[in-house]
This record gives sequence, C-alpha cells and structure tokens, in this order.
Amino acid sequence: MTLRAAETSALLISTAEAGGTAAAVTVVASPDAEVLGHRLARVRVEGTSIVHGSLGSAPLDAEAVGLMDLAIDDPRAHDGLRRVETDSGAIELYLEVRRPVQELIVVGAGHVAQPMAHLGALLGYRVVVLDDRPDFATRERFPDADRLLRVDFSDPFAEVPLHARSHLLLVTRGHKYDYECLLRALRADPAPAYIGMIGSRRRVRATYVQLVDEGIDRSLIDRIHAPVGLDIGAETPEEIAVAVAAELVMLSRGGTGRSLKDVERVSERFFKVPDEETPG
Repeated sequence: MTLRAAETSALLISTAEAGGTAAAVTVVASPDAEVLGHRLARVRVEGTSIVHGSLGSAPLDAEAVGLMDLAIDDPRAHDGLRRVETDSGAIELYLEVRRPVQELIVVGAGHVAQPMAHLGALLGYRVVVLDDRPDFATRERFPDADRLLRVDFSDPFAEVPLHARSHLLLVTRGHKYDYECLLRALRADPAPAYIGMIGSRRRVRATYVQLVDEGIDRSLIDRIHAPVGLDIGAETPEEIAVAVAAELVMLSRGGTGRSLKDVERVSERFFKVPDEETPG
C-alpha cells in the first residue's frame, strides 16, 4: 500500500521532531505508469527501523530501501533524484531526508545573541533564547526564536531539558552566569552535542582553573568550545555569530574549517604543467 503525500510529509516531520531520522522516495518517472506517485518511507527512531508504504513490487522496494538507508547514514546526503535500474527499464525516484530537529539554546540575550538566533534559525535549528532580564528576551529583539524564556541563571535549564541534540551558546552578561550555566551543561546526561562559551583566552583559562577546582574531569572540559567559533578574525557581534555558525556547520557536516581554495587547489592544478609537456 502506497502512502499519500500528506501522510509522507507528516511521517517525516513527526520522526524528526521525535529525534529520529526518516527518508522517503516517490516514483516520478517509470516505464510503468501505474507506479507513478507511489511512495515508500524508512523511519529510524531509538534503535528501531520501520518501512511504510510500497512502490508496487518487492524488488523495487528493496532497491529503494537501500537508497534510503545510504542517505540516512550519510550526513552529507541531500534531497534529490535517484535512478534505479529494473528489468523493465530505469525508474527515477525523488528522495527526501529528514534528520532529527536540532536545538540551539542561546543563553543570554545580548548583542551577540541577536544575530546568532537569526543565523541559527536560517540553519534550521529550533532556537531558544534564555535571559533573566525581561526587557532583553523579547519577540521584538528575537523574531526568529521559537521560544523566549526568562530564567534564573542558577537553574537555567529548568524549562529547557538538555539532550543529545542540544547546542548551547553561553553569551550572558557576566562570567559568573556563564560559569553557572556551563557547570549545569557539563553535568547534563545525556551530554549536549555542543557547548560553546564566548570569552578571551584569559577568561577561558580562568574558567578551566575553576572547573578543575570543582573536580570536573578533563574529558568534559575538552568538550567545551571556548573561545567559541572559527578563527576568521571576528570582532563585531555579527561577525562572531558568523564564526560560531560556521563552527556548527563544520562539526555537523564533517568539514575542516580550511579555505576551500586551499582544499581544492584548483589554480595549482590548472596551471601545473605535466613533466612530459615541459618545454625542453
């Protein structure tokens, strides 16, 4: 039995919301007109894997499930057309992938928080902004945030449970508040996917000294991204937000953070003359 378009969309969205990964394929071109529009979905949540729907035949379903599994396992995989060869000819499938919804928790609602919340939303994060000042965490200042909460920094995550898809950015107005939030985050179980803290080298070093005095294990301290972001020479709040956003993308996509010019070396390869062609 095939899935309707609305059912497929609902399945992809609900799976991502639940922290799972899902993929779906739709037949968009086939020698057999009867299977056009047929859909199949693969859902993985908390160790379970379920297939929904059918494309009309067991062999084609098996091929499609293989494609969906490859897409689910590859963090770089994206939506698009996939081609499958069958005994009756080539079939084109449109594949969609939805990964677990990631959460960006910006602790502090100051100048860096504003562009960070905007960029986080653009990158697809569910953005939550926390502050203890009601005049700062407002919808006017953070139109892209999913949630705005006034919190007590001594227990900042009381209404925002941390989980393996939480990405924290600590940018409060003072080291004391950043440190209180950092301690809570380091002791969270499960551990957040990312903990970033703004600050100079001196301020970060002082934080590490405090953490060691608190008995925090070195392995936990090494998980902190501080100073936060990639080294792009950022100075303004907007530039700092870009540096942090770039680091989040790099970590999620497995990038290097290097200049693509240096990675691809197109100019070097283009102008290189093979030895046998070197004028003699």
